[in-house]
Amino acid sequence: MSDLTLTEQKHVRTAVRVLRRKVGTRTALAEALHFGVTYVKRVIDGTNAVSASMALRVARLAEVPIDDLIAGRYVPGACPRCGYLPDFADESTNVEATPRHRGSGLALVP
Repeated sequence: MSDLTLTEQKHVRTAVRVLRRKVGTRTALAEALHFGVTYVKRVIDGTNAVSASMALRVARLAEVPIDDLIAGRYVPGACPRCGYLPDFADESTNVEATPRHRGSGLALVP
C-alpha cells in the first residue's frame, strides 16, 4: 500500500526511468537514492508501489519540488529553479539539399 495515488506513482516511476537513463545504471540510481537495487528495479517495473520516501528522494535527485513531481509537471532538461526549457526548434541547421555522394567514406566539409 502507498500513500500516493496510482497516478502520482506513475509520475514518480516516469521520473525514476528518466533519472536511470541519466545516471546510467539501476545500481548507480539505487546508490544515489539510497535504496537497494532490487527495490528500485521493482518500482520501475511496477511490482512494488512507490513509497512517499521514494518520491521525496526522487524529487531531491531531480532537483524539482515534490508537488511538481507527483503532479506530473517534472520536465527533464528544464531548469530546476525557473523551469526554463531550451527550445531549439527555431535554430538553423546545416542540412544539405542534395544527397551525399557515397564515396570512400568520411570527408571534411568546409
